[in-house]
Amino acid sequence: MTAGCRNEDATALEAAFAAGETNPSEAMQAALERMERLNAALNAVIHPRPERALAEAAEATQRWSDRRAGVCDHRDAPFDGIPIAVKDLGCEQAGEFHHAGARFLIDLEWRGTLDSHLYRLLRSAGMVSVGRTNTPEFGTTITTEPAVYGPTANPWDLTRSAGGSSGGSAAAVAAGIVPLAHGNDGGGSIRVPAAACGLIGLKPSRGRVSTAPRLGEHRGGFAVDGMLTRTVRDAARCLDVISRPAPGDPYIAPPLRPGESFADSATASLPPLRIAVSTGTGGRASEPVRSATERTASLLAELGHRVEPDTAPDGWYSSEIADHAIVVRTVAMAAELAGWTERLGRPMTADDIEPANWWSAELGRSLPATAFVQSLEELARWRRRVMPFWSAGPLVQGGPRSQDTYDVLLTPVLADVTPPLGYLSDPTDGARRIAELAVFVNQANMSGQPAVSLPTALDPDGLPLGMQLHAAHGGEQLLLAVAQQIADADGLIPLGLPMQESG
Repeated sequence: MTAGCRNEDATALEAAFAAGETNPSEAMQAALERMERLNAALNAVIHPRPERALAEAAEATQRWSDRRAGVCDHRDAPFDGIPIAVKDLGCEQAGEFHHAGARFLIDLEWRGTLDSHLYRLLRSAGMVSVGRTNTPEFGTTITTEPAVYGPTANPWDLTRSAGGSSGGSAAAVAAGIVPLAHGNDGGGSIRVPAAACGLIGLKPSRGRVSTAPRLGEHRGGFAVDGMLTRTVRDAARCLDVISRPAPGDPYIAPPLRPGESFADSATASLPPLRIAVSTGTGGRASEPVRSATERTASLLAELGHRVEPDTAPDGWYSSEIADHAIVVRTVAMAAELAGWTERLGRPMTADDIEPANWWSAELGRSLPATAFVQSLEELARWRRRVMPFWSAGPLVQGGPRSQDTYDVLLTPVLADVTPPLGYLSDPTDGARRIAELAVFVNQANMSGQPAVSLPTALDPDGLPLGMQLHAAHGGEQLLLAVAQQIADADGLIPLGLPMQESG
């Protein structure tokens, strides 16, 4: 194994560090060389930081050398020296550019003024960022095509979308620039790019990952940070790193029992589970997506689980609830711009913001406070309506489970294959196309449940299709265990990518 091996995951690279087969400096140099070679075509990393990355990698190299020499004064860091990328939305880094895809922040050359709680956790684990990645303006769509930085291309096909809003991070991982990347998910923004780029994309439970110190109820509680990875084991180990609450967090996800870890749960043995499968109602999923869902369901049945097709919680696809989510999101957009008005000391104008987001903020400003509160209440009632569908799961509470509940819900991530660049950003039809494509992702954001995208299939053109597993709130252990079962049964597409072979 060498630092130039682009198919290895972070766990394997860490083992190579421990064995002295390579070191963080060599791994970082290889990552920067790949970024230099591939990024012009991908447009994934928009704020590279090579000098700082090499300096931080050199410090990690010295720590690994000390460990191998028996020097024990270094803290244990589970990802010491591993190259990562950080999405340019959230995960603030002091002194680093932080533009969120927004023109007015680029014009101001805006930089982070502090390290977020999440970034401090990543650095404490030893991760070293190669730079910040492309995102649509304020992360409000499922394709990464901001007007100011241009589109991020999919490494599998440079004419296709890499998904969004964590598309830059997904493309960087899928192209083999880094084995891990930060993302966040307020409406499928980790799971959609994971599906498009053939990765593991875990959206944690609400309250699992702190937004301290800058943010409170991020996007009405819909949004949560996470990581995009190439393997399930990396996803589990990353969750162990980032799932540490900060004082004053508005939500706290159910903690693990003493001595447990997400990494251990990924390899736990499972009893037969009751798994519901849904591809929506009224032909929501295309034929390739339905076929891929059926194949994944068949694999789960072969693994010994009880699989029940055409089953979903009552109200799971409610258009009325989706309308209430729009109220929360538009008010949140208006509030976000109001926050920038306060920080900059001048009002935001239509010249500062892309038209779709300006329209969203205008709608949010026009709504009375009573409409916002009413939508929050309706969403709370909807959560109470759908949550009884799930058992807490065998890894959460053990013992018998109710015969009236399900452990996991399987759905597609997207209703159709990954579209070409420009399809979802079209000023006339883009919003309608997004609504048609993203019918399976918003529910987990509204409910606060964990969901994971797994690359289980290829579409007729040989591009990845993602399948999605949902569990009860706090049920990441169960999702990771099922995901690892699928991986062990060769149910995931291979890691190698065409761009890697030719890049």
